[in-house]
Amino acid sequence: MHFKSVKSILSTNNGMNLFRGCEHGCIYCDSRSKCYRMDHSFEDIEVKENALELLENALKKKKQKCMIGTGSMSDPYTPSEKLLRHTRKTLELIKRLGFGISLITKSNLILRDIDLLEEINKKAKTVVQITLTTFNDELCKKIEENVCPTSERLKILEEMQKRDIPTVVWLCPILPFINDTEENLLNILEACKKYKVKGIINFGFGLTLREGNREYFYQKLEKNFPGKGLFTIYNKYFRESYICNSPNNDKLSRLFHQFCNENNIMHNNEEIFTYLSSFPKDKIHKDFLEFDF
Repeated sequence: MHFKSVKSILSTNNGMNLFRGCEHGCIYCDSRSKCYRMDHSFEDIEVKENALELLENALKKKKQKCMIGTGSMSDPYTPSEKLLRHTRKTLELIKRLGFGISLITKSNLILRDIDLLEEINKKAKTVVQITLTTFNDELCKKIEENVCPTSERLKILEEMQKRDIPTVVWLCPILPFINDTEENLLNILEACKKYKVKGIINFGFGLTLREGNREYFYQKLEKNFPGKGLFTIYNKYFRESYICNSPNNDKLSRLFHQFCNENNIMHNNEEIFTYLSSFPKDKIHKDFLEFDF
């Protein structure tokens, strides 16, 4: 872990990443790709030490309250956050200034901050997004090595449901020849139904591989799945392809959309992203009047 002062924190669409890199060790992570030009080890997370100051200045300049998003590139609950409390301080700021928060994580460390998430949701809007890839905890530990297993992530969904905090599940990536089964999909979908998730984001059943994360992924296939011949299989089917769709993609996609339709779960990605970025209209006027300059 190291610290760096940065020039800005919010993107044009109000997204941010408090860290650069991650300690979760997911074998498929696209954020490892060389195209992102990270000049340090991916596991040596870069902490944006002046993020809070930059964020407060940026939010106070806004003419209207909005949703703030985080977690698209680096998980806001990477293990070091337990001591840093960088994300918690950010949530405290967002709550104080009356903005909404939409965050993506795989970690049950988020439950530490459930008090703030609930308060933000009452005052503005909170959406908690959880990544689910496999229902099998043993397999989960092989593909997402240093983060809590699926069973613990389901408890996050349960706790959010108890507090009426809306949730969205990222059903990706689904790794060809590893977790691309109908059984795995149905188990995840039934859990989403049980905990009343608002929507499920899915880009098809497969994964993307490009320079940087491809090499890491193949290395981990050999180490974590010895004797399975997965490297040979991937090389045969995908070679240097960026998009690596499962042979079961069409069947699983039909099952996914059918299930979501039958259970009134949002599954159109564009619709879900609109929901994630939409600040509640009934709170815009009130919040504008109460804006803390």
